[in-house]
Order: sequence, then structure tokens, then C-alpha cells
Amino acid sequence: METPSTSRVEEAAAAIVRAFRDNDRAAYFGAFSEDASFVFHPEDRRLDDRAAYEQAWDGWRSAGWRVLECTSSQQLIQVYPGMAVFTHTVDTTVDPGDGSREQSTERESIIFRVDGDSLVAVHEHLSPVPAP
Repeated sequence: METPSTSRVEEAAAAIVRAFRDNDRAAYFGAFSEDASFVFHPEDRRLDDRAAYEQAWDGWRSAGWRVLECTSSQQLIQVYPGMAVFTHTVDTTVDPGDGSREQSTERESIIFRVDGDSLVAVHEHLSPVPAP
């Protein structure tokens, strides 16, 4: 079983962050497997597959929500045979749909699995950074 390189994981994670920042729905969701699961602290439930997240995303977008900025820092990459864990701090600014700006700093983990010649994200977990 292939162990992915840290640079390969870094590239895959950067593509996800970039697609999210650019509100590029196709590229963003294309980086996740259909059976990926998602745990986001603002949501009242776990999203058990990509389709559930796509439905939530589409609802947010139809209400006018959009990402304005998104940056990644404090990255940690752990690689294992057939998979990798990417953890980072993500600073995001969004327009919630009313023309204002909301900023958040969160910790995020993305789990990747090797799928042929590519890495595919199979789980994403987002947690708030506690106030100091």
C-alpha cells in the first residue's frame, strides 16, 4: 500500500482551500469522495456523505452566503500507508448573505486516502479555536 508524500498531501489540501476560497463548487466537492463525512461545529448534525454537504452548501449559497477569504496556517501532515491526515488552522471571512463580513478562526482536519494515482478526501472536521 502506497504511503503518500507530504508534498502530495500539501498540494491536495491546498487545492481544497483554494477551491473553497474561490467558491468553486465543482473543484471543492470534486476533491471529496462520495462517501466522505463532515463534522462542522456550527451544524446541528454530522453530514454523512458528500451529497448532504452539497445540499447544505447550496442552501447557504442560495441565501447569499459566500467565501471572501480563506487562508491556511500551522499545518501538520501525517502520512501512513494508504492515507494521510492534514491538520491546520484556517482563517475564513465570509459574507453571510447580507453584505457584511464575518471572520472565523478554526482548526480543521482532513483525512485523505490514496485512490489510484490521486488523493481523495474522505473526512473533514472543523472545530472552533477557543478564545484565549
